[in-house]
Amino acid sequence: MAIATSGAAVEMHEVDLRNKPQALVACSPKATVPVLQLPDGAVIDESLDIMRWALAINDPQAWLDGNRELPAEARPIIEQNDGSFKQALDRYKYAARFPERSAVYYREQAETFLAALNSRLGRHAYLMRDRISFLDVALFPFVRQFAHVDRDWFYASQYSHLIRWLDDFLRSPLFIAVMRTKGGVDAPALDRSP
Repeated sequence: MAIATSGAAVEMHEVDLRNKPQALVACSPKATVPVLQLPDGAVIDESLDIMRWALAINDPQAWLDGNRELPAEARPIIEQNDGSFKQALDRYKYAARFPERSAVYYREQAETFLAALNSRLGRHAYLMRDRISFLDVALFPFVRQFAHVDRDWFYASQYSHLIRWLDDFLRSPLFIAVMRTKGGVDAPALDRSP
């Protein structure tokens, strides 16, 4: 979404991580996605760094408020997202791989973070203010993954502000355009509209 917003010209390739192409492994020994190889051969293989790279080229929506660095307020939220929430999310999504606890247990571990996001969204339309910021775009894919694990549970949950926020992203022209670019729109997978 940051690349599309920035208008940066990039060539996208779908990657099946069960059958990693040699070009991916050669580009980044981590062999994870996303990976961005720049024309000079430099490699950026962290999502947040790719977002920052794209928005440094052009940030027409002021997602970074004119700064290349994350706002101080966003840093601990992203750290929690990338730490305890991501760990709980992975275990919730793949509970069969982590049989020492139930999927419900892992979901409850993730809910601490969701409750904090929901509370923030009760004060603003988006996580830091009344318009989209870098933080919203950085966290959206993870909340989307969480909601997708048990859609019925998520949409029946008490996280009404978070549900509204997620649905706004899922219906956004930017998200739909990005998913089309990736080879197929899957936005309706969580869309509750008729």
